[in-house]
Amino acid sequence: MSTVGDQASLAFQARRLYTDELIKGLPALVAATAAWAAAPERSSSAAALADSGFTGRLRETVMALKLLGPAWQAGMVVAVNDALKAGVPMSRSVDLSGPTKKLSLVDDETIEREIVTSRLALAIMDRASWEFNDLRTRVALLERREELEPQDLLRTHVLARCVTRAWVEAGFEDGALRDLQPVLHEEFGLLVQEAYHEANSWLVAQRVLPDIDLRPLIRRTRGGATTAYAGLVHDETRMMTRTGAAMAEGGPPGGSDQANAVLSRLNRMIERQVPAFAETARAGHARTVSPALAAAIGQAQQGIQRRMERNEVGSASATVSPQLLEELNLRKQALKRAAETPVERATIEIVALLFQSILTEERIPSAVRIWFARLQMPVLRVAVGEPDFFATIDHPARRLIDRMGACVMGFDASATAVGDALEGEIKRVVQVVEAYPDTGRRVFQTVLTEFERFLENYFKSENEATKRGVSLAQQVEQRETLAIQYTIELRKMLNEVPVQEGVREFLFQVWADVLALSAVRHGPQAEATKAMRKAATDLIWSAGAKVSREERADVIRRLPPLLKQLRDGMEGAGVPAAKRDEHVRALNDSLAAAFSAKAAAIPPERFDELRERLEALEELLPDASDVQLDQTLMLDISGDDSGTLEVVSEGGSMPTPAMLSWARELQVGSWYMLEYNQRNEGVQLAWQGMRRHLSLFVSASGRCMLFEQHRLASYLQAGLLLPAQDEALTVRATRTALAKIDNDPSRLLN
Repeated sequence: MSTVGDQASLAFQARRLYTDELIKGLPALVAATAAWAAAPERSSSAAALADSGFTGRLRETVMALKLLGPAWQAGMVVAVNDALKAGVPMSRSVDLSGPTKKLSLVDDETIEREIVTSRLALAIMDRASWEFNDLRTRVALLERREELEPQDLLRTHVLARCVTRAWVEAGFEDGALRDLQPVLHEEFGLLVQEAYHEANSWLVAQRVLPDIDLRPLIRRTRGGATTAYAGLVHDETRMMTRTGAAMAEGGPPGGSDQANAVLSRLNRMIERQVPAFAETARAGHARTVSPALAAAIGQAQQGIQRRMERNEVGSASATVSPQLLEELNLRKQALKRAAETPVERATIEIVALLFQSILTEERIPSAVRIWFARLQMPVLRVAVGEPDFFATIDHPARRLIDRMGACVMGFDASATAVGDALEGEIKRVVQVVEAYPDTGRRVFQTVLTEFERFLENYFKSENEATKRGVSLAQQVEQRETLAIQYTIELRKMLNEVPVQEGVREFLFQVWADVLALSAVRHGPQAEATKAMRKAATDLIWSAGAKVSREERADVIRRLPPLLKQLRDGMEGAGVPAAKRDEHVRALNDSLAAAFSAKAAAIPPERFDELRERLEALEELLPDASDVQLDQTLMLDISGDDSGTLEVVSEGGSMPTPAMLSWARELQVGSWYMLEYNQRNEGVQLAWQGMRRHLSLFVSASGRCMLFEQHRLASYLQAGLLLPAQDEALTVRATRTALAKIDNDPSRLLN
């Protein structure tokens, strides 16, 4: 390893060896897959017993493997060779539907394939993680990099995509791939583990880290995954699940299309087990809840309330204990016994699974989790009676849970200390919902609206870490808005008035901002602001042609205090000294032209009219709601404010239209990880201005960062601003429920 070129060559040869080992093992893997599908014991498996169509589908898969197996194998060979040479582009990951189909907005088939692909990648990593860590470390050393590229073939998610894509392009049905997951996970796990091992052995023979055993550095968790790989697996899973056109265009993860696709898959899964569920859902109106179930829900709600009140709900010691989860499970069984239809029993099971996921979410502070637990019965009552709870992400019950969850979920429980006011509002919201059991979605919509209003006031007035920053951000927005309004009105005033071009540009580009800042700091009718308006009038008068000796003498007398006032105004607005000098020199040139009678004269009556309009400038300003903030404006702040509020004016990358759209969709209260100014920390979106042109993020320590919309989209595009949640709380819970139902469909009716 004497040169960089030699080291790079060793790294490539290791990848080539890994690829060759994969290709060499594919024929046996395809044969093992076919043998597993054809084995007689499959017909008596748990999956077959739970799914009456499982055995029939396997018979069809066996026939398909005989016909299409060679094409699948050949496709995998081509795919891994292509990936070795150039990697797998992220844009291809969303188009697994074959070359003859057009890309769609996160269609259901794509979502299911991505889920299957993600499971395959994780299964391989779980089996081969030790060997992968060794190989990754050696290759990174050879290539002098800290980490492998995201699309490196050595990563399991890249191989998993190759497998899935080849399957689809060979002509297999999507459902067959899901049925074959047990054997695919096992066979690919063994194959990749062996390929990693062979590559590692070859590098050791080349004296690449031969004496370093990395395995003792990795602590294995109880679940079998390694702690060292937690971040890696999480990152690769996120790559697998950020699908659809939103991802292809650089859009947000977990968008509405993807969330709707998850709900669509849930409905299809339920309908396969409970056909009547689809009939009632298509009816488009409320279901009639059986009297026995309605009474049982009421009793369960009262029981949960009494239990939590005994345990001092809201105190520091309140937690969602295993005993509480067990009690909720027992109540679920009692509710199922009271249910009169399969649809009701399935609904009870799904809602229970959703809340089981929510109540075990560690990033929700325990004191708040208790209040989420009390929402289970009101949500169940709505879900049983309103089919669209499972059909749309816009149902107010879902949106309420998602909004409250987003406000309290940072990146870990320790980083999301919930203030008394926010916790108190969540408590109030839950109690209002409990108090009106028969109003359904209306009560959820009412409290959702109230919660949004609370958040606006909370960050502005009640949260000590944010209220100073919000006040300053509002001042910045007011200043920028006024500056544009003043510029618009000044242009109207001077449109037909003969004013030197240098003076005109100074008024538009500099003095309008000085007027705006004075109006924000002192008020539009304050003497200081009036003095700034008078300075504009004096400047316009001074720049007009002066032909008489008296006029020239008057200009000479008034010029020093006027220039001082202009300098003071610019200094107060944060204009640097060098720029102030430059502006004054340009104005002096314009005034010199007036002395030489090269400037046009302003008629006295026109000047008197102009002075009167300047004195009443605020009354003439255009409506602020019509103002479009310009991304090129300098959002400068001065004085002590600069230590409290940081205006982010650089960084990121050119945003796509999808990222600009995402920037407009961010919701106040949500948490993000921000990389800015050599710091990486969790921040909360605390305020958004008119039309969301400005957004303020505040860290737990009170650090405030203000973004203009285009800059915000740039940070999202570059991955410098990442959401704490890839998807909404209820969507994530739905995924968890899907996995459990997929493993045991019979639980819906048992």
